This record gives sequence, C-alpha cells and structure tokens, in this order.
Amino acid sequence: MSRPETTTADRTTRAGAGTAVLYVCAERGRLLPTLAADRAQAEGRAYATAHGLRITDVITDPYGEVDPVRRAGWRLVRALAQTGAMDTVIARWPAVIAPDVAADLRHRETRWLSDHGVQLRYSWAPLAAGGGR
Repeated sequence: MSRPETTTADRTTRAGAGTAVLYVCAERGRLLPTLAADRAQAEGRAYATAHGLRITDVITDPYGEVDPVRRAGWRLVRALAQTGAMDTVIARWPAVIAPDVAADLRHRETRWLSDHGVQLRYSWAPLAAGGGR
C-alpha cells in the first residue's frame, strides 16, 4: 500500500474555526501527470482563501481505490478529524471521496466526518457556488 503525501503548513496552533485540510486524489494524466492534482491544489487553496479557511495540511492519495478507508491519505484525514485537528475538509468534487458508482461509500464518509464535527466542502466552482457542501 502506498503512503500518502502530506504537507504540513502550520501545526503550532490548536485547530479552531476555519482550520482546513485539503484532500487531493486525482488521476495522473499521460502527457501532464500532475496537472489534475496541481489544479485541485490551486483550486482548493483559492477556495480556502475565499472562505476564510486556513489550510494546515495537504493530503494526497493515488487515484484508483474506490473505498476511501482503504487509502492511507484518507485514513489520515479521518485521524485528524478524530483528534479535532481541523473543522473542514476541502476536496475538489464528490468523486474524490468515492466515485458515483460507490456513492454509498461517499455518504458514509460524509456522515462520519459530520459526526466528528467536520464539514466536507467542494472547491470545484459549480459546487462551491452553492456553498460547496
């Protein structure tokens, strides 16, 4: 199993309102392998800035595993949520959590985050315009 990539921006302060983790799980393209992940990160950072959120971590997973709890990066997102290290997860769109064919897994994770006081917001413009939730 591959290890997630994590970039920690600032962990010196205790998480509070407006503390976010940016989660990226994007397919690698043939010609430009990092384009989708780079766009997801740029979009997520712009979303955070526009909504007054402070990103403390960027967590990435390789694309391909349908069940989020089988991804090392998503398990890290869950661990951070469980400890109260953030109050928001930013992802590009719902399929980042689980593809449409496995929407029940996405709903399970959304409920789990909510049960732990964490919001899931989407940074893709058409979803973000509607509140991104």
